[in-house]
Amino acid sequence: MATGYLQRKASWEILLKVSSGIYSDHALEKVLKNYEFNSLDIAFITELSFGCIRYRKFLDTWIDHISKLSHQKQPPKLRWLLHIGLYQLLKMDKIPFPAAISSTVEVAKRTDLKGLAGTVNAILRNTVRNIERDNCPKISTDEMEKLSCLESLPLWLVTEIVNWVGIKEAKNIFKAFNKKPTIDLRINSLKTNFNKILKELNECNIQAEPINQLNNGVALNSNPRSIKNLPGYKDGLWVVQDRSSQWVAPLLNPKKGEKILDACSAPGSKTTHLAALVNDDAEILAVDRSEKRLKILQSNLERLNIKSVKTLEADATTLIDIKPNLASYFDKILIDAPCSGIGTFARNPDTRWSLSKDKINQLIILQEGLLDSIFPLLKKNGTLVYSTCTICPDENNLLIRRFLSKNKELKLDSERQILPRFDKPGDGFYAATISYK
Repeated sequence: MATGYLQRKASWEILLKVSSGIYSDHALEKVLKNYEFNSLDIAFITELSFGCIRYRKFLDTWIDHISKLSHQKQPPKLRWLLHIGLYQLLKMDKIPFPAAISSTVEVAKRTDLKGLAGTVNAILRNTVRNIERDNCPKISTDEMEKLSCLESLPLWLVTEIVNWVGIKEAKNIFKAFNKKPTIDLRINSLKTNFNKILKELNECNIQAEPINQLNNGVALNSNPRSIKNLPGYKDGLWVVQDRSSQWVAPLLNPKKGEKILDACSAPGSKTTHLAALVNDDAEILAVDRSEKRLKILQSNLERLNIKSVKTLEADATTLIDIKPNLASYFDKILIDAPCSGIGTFARNPDTRWSLSKDKINQLIILQEGLLDSIFPLLKKNGTLVYSTCTICPDENNLLIRRFLSKNKELKLDSERQILPRFDKPGDGFYAATISYK
């Protein structure tokens, strides 16, 4: 097992990358490439770094309580290192205070923060004294502001979610945002079966169990060092896909021989799911405007040995303009729309800090444009599924209501909103099934 110093240093480096604009999962991957950590190290580093990202506002409140300089005035590198120390003291019960402090101070001493090592030591030791005296930061008595601080979410978002679902449900959602997400797999039924995969995983001491109500869903209950090193990955026997996401593709009820469009396809978890559902016997077009993401999709198709999917780099909103022959062409269409991703905050902890009302409004315009431009590609007896991984009504049910009110020839066959819950695994997801009357 790596030294405590190296674990904290790697965690700090992840925070630095996230603060520069890199997504948390990419930052984790980039940093881990520079070290040789075992599975326990990686589990610790992931919990520490992602925990600091989730609880940024809460940790800043403690900096303001303890330090003479507020968190806004702290040099960014120092602020993120203080988060590393504070998170251990405040949220990781199994780490002794002296170990948390000494290992964090060691990071300062061995990096360009060595001149501030004494400051780090003093702030963390002062934090321990305040914890022992039960002298916590003063938090507003206003319920929205209190939730914003304790659950570490932007105040505007706390207010919005309470307005969407009510205070009781919102509190459950906020706690769900800050829990460790599950790792779910979907078995590639084109190559193997459920029982074989479970047996292989268990033989490698990877605890796994079936997911209720999903034919090929498997939940991992242990922390593997690397997903890509698990048995079956290189052979394309499974893909990583959250259980809520696995619920979407079957809504299309795809059949062999049908023409199917996945309009926002990359990196391809739902595309490959569609192919599996038709036993790789359909005409599936996977469209995405990102060349980089399409390459990932193509790699997944090759790994899973899927032949029925063709990829196209294009903006889906212009598809009918560049390929007018596709009008009324598809039996089934999936629009897994770009969205705010609020349902995946547990999995993508940095998203809460980069999201804004303006960004959501821009996404709504894009989502409406996708629906308007893609529905003409559907056959009169076809089916379209619109899905997102958000819980924002304006991106989901309210958007679908507006769309249907403009298109009287269409009808809503079904819709469902899955909310993140602290007591249940899985991301937040929405899907609506639409067809012609």
